[in-house]
Amino acid sequence: MRYAIVIEKAESNFSGYVPDLPGCVATGATVEETENELLLAIQFHLDGLREDGLSPPAADSIVEYVFIPAQPSAPGGAPQPARP
Repeated sequence: MRYAIVIEKAESNFSGYVPDLPGCVATGATVEETENELLLAIQFHLDGLREDGLSPPAADSIVEYVFIPAQPSAPGGAPQPARP
């Protein structure tokens, strides 16, 4: 199963969370450390659910970037999805 993660820059570190697993959070000094800590937190969270006889929730979150032009080509120009 794949879960989306969000990592944000904090004042002196990074913090992350898993939108589909409420309460599943982690912090780290770097993005890489935070991601590794999140992977451990996800596994711990899922193990706890299983021990309680609960099924892991579906991974329903969708993560995507959108391109916002610095100067829209026309007034009211809509943002475009970032697609290669």
